Amino acid sequence: MWEKRLSLHLSHRTRNLPHPPSPRPAHAVVSGPVNLGTAGDFAILAKSGVSTVPQSIVTGDVGVSPIGQAALTGFALKSNSDSIFTESDQVDGKLYAADNASPTPVKMTAAIGDMETAYSDAAGRLNVDFNEFGSGELGSKTLAPGVYKFATNVGIATNTVIEGSEDDTWIFQVAGKLSIAGDVQVTLAGGAQAKNIVWVVAGASTFGAGSHFEGIVLGATSADFITGSSINGRVLVQTAVTLQSTTVTSPA
Repeated sequence: MWEKRLSLHLSHRTRNLPHPPSPRPAHAVVSGPVNLGTAGDFAILAKSGVSTVPQSIVTGDVGVSPIGQAALTGFALKSNSDSIFTESDQVDGKLYAADNASPTPVKMTAAIGDMETAYSDAAGRLNVDFNEFGSGELGSKTLAPGVYKFATNVGIATNTVIEGSEDDTWIFQVAGKLSIAGDVQVTLAGGAQAKNIVWVVAGASTFGAGSHFEGIVLGATSADFITGSSINGRVLVQTAVTLQSTTVTSPA
């Protein structure tokens, strides 16, 4: 009887003890910001060229490497006295290429290396929060923070909202192509910031005429911006970028 009373007493005390806090989910660490390194110094960075059909408007620096400045086409480049960079009326910033004067070649090699490292990091995040969300069609969706994984293409056919706080992060891992339809708008809500949104895309990325996009595009291939499209973010790709009267604004 004494043992039974002791057992009941201990059981009652245990029920009234405060519960330990729940552990933080693993993705709270794994889905943290992607470190762009010196690639984050550029609004546009590409390995095989950047072309524009005037007038595009780029706020931030533009860079190409290992190719030279001949691959910066349509910008009507203006040389400066020391040849470290060039300038253009379409770019509120500087344009750098692998064949500019020292120290630019070293700067560009580092930036391309950092871009490739960032791509591998973002594509390799394992704690996926949303797998095949919307079957790859993100139009009319509200996108919460987290890691999204898609085995094929991703399309945005209608307006979409990315919603979260200023400290939240998003990583969209796209194994195929990324496309946004003409005149479709991707917008931010709740304090979400373009600098914390990464689209890591294995295939080509296409931005329809008059569309608006938010976030950093880390592409293994090309990014094509059709007439009047715009992006608040960065375009960092491992082949070429084409602009057609496009507005590119690098985030603060």
